[in-house]
Amino acid sequence: MPSRTHHRISAFVLLAFLCVHVTNHLLAVFGVEAHIAFMEVARRVYRAPMVEPVILLAAAFQVMSGLWFVARGWRTRHGAVAWLQAISGLYLAFFLLIHVGAVLHGRLVLALDTNFHFAAAGMHVPPFQFFFVPYYFLSLLALGAHLGCAIYWRLAAASDRMRRAAIVLPVLAGSAAAAVIVLSLAGKLYPVDVPARYKASFALQTR
Repeated sequence: MPSRTHHRISAFVLLAFLCVHVTNHLLAVFGVEAHIAFMEVARRVYRAPMVEPVILLAAAFQVMSGLWFVARGWRTRHGAVAWLQAISGLYLAFFLLIHVGAVLHGRLVLALDTNFHFAAAGMHVPPFQFFFVPYYFLSLLALGAHLGCAIYWRLAAASDRMRRAAIVLPVLAGSAAAAVIVLSLAGKLYPVDVPARYKASFALQTR
């Protein structure tokens, strides 16, 4: 049975990686080359043999423990913040399962460099953009909401205004970051030429 303390510890590990990962995607506003250059440096840390397994274990534990807490408290959950925390957590679990699985499959099975082009490929093979646009956007929206809810509960002694701001500000930041990332992946900020090998797995499914 997972504890909330262990859930928070794994969350901090995962959040440290996500700060780097989201920054990496935001740098794509300066071009694909800027994104890949930053990624090549960051990978030396988060793909190190002693680091990557810890990140993957933290992600797996977040999904497992998060689903446990949502299921356990489903009938007793009350209030908009509690439900926002549960729903955003469910979406993050869904996203992590798909995203981490896809990246590992891309690396280990398809032998692809899971860089900007890997993330963008689904945006450039119709009709998959109708899945990937909300998929990516909602991931950061949910992350902002989930973090905001966690901060909200920690500020129990603060004013109602401050507690509301603790939710609203991360949601706005997540939404803004999501918009920039989705627009860059979709090639709306500048032309994006995704190599054919990245589109291939999507194209096969449309035949």
